[in-house]
Amino acid sequence: MALVPDEAPPTKAPPPVEIDPRKAEAYWGKTVRLMWITLSLWFFASFLVHLFAPSLNPIHILGFPLGFYMAAQGSLIIFVVALFWFARAQNAIDEEFDVAEE
Repeated sequence: MALVPDEAPPTKAPPPVEIDPRKAEAYWGKTVRLMWITLSLWFFASFLVHLFAPSLNPIHILGFPLGFYMAAQGSLIIFVVALFWFARAQNAIDEEFDVAEE
């Protein structure tokens, strides 16, 4: 009785799939567009909101100045929502072009 199980024979990788160049270009175009939208949202939440924090401070939410709230909590919330939105949008693009993972 062997303590180490027999190794399964190595399996061959499936052959590469031929992709229509026009379809690949359209897929990449949509993916790049999504990337730029996400980066723009990140830039807005990371830098622009914080640049205007002093002018937002007269507005209070739950007793805290809005500028402080956006710096401490609002940006993090925007980042998490953007992350899930990006994943969902990229999945939709992948499914549209039949390259989605299972």
